[in-house]
Amino acid sequence: MTKTAGHDAYIAAAPEPFRAMLANLHTQLARALPEAQEVMKYDMPGFEIAGRTIAGYAAFAKQCGLYVDPGAIAAHADEIAASKLKATKTGVTFSANRPIPDELIEKLALASRSALAL
Repeated sequence: MTKTAGHDAYIAAAPEPFRAMLANLHTQLARALPEAQEVMKYDMPGFEIAGRTIAGYAAFAKQCGLYVDPGAIAAHADEIAASKLKATKTGVTFSANRPIPDELIEKLALASRSALAL
């Protein structure tokens, strides 16, 4: 993806199959983290509080990712697996065929915020 100025521009520039999913992800993160500031770091949209990134997301050629604190991933590993999503130490990947559930987005965002003791 090319360098973009903000969340809306990033979503608009994403591959078409992911745009609605990314827009929903943005909405869910903004709702879960109302005190967070929207930022662009490393050409990825994210949310930060007190200068610390709480959550970020990205679109790639075949999948998207939600990136949060490793403690949030660990705390919800069973739910991530039950949703048949792939997880790394700091992220969960998902596709248009298997989107990340809204409830899980909220849980990961809140757990990431808590893990950073904000």
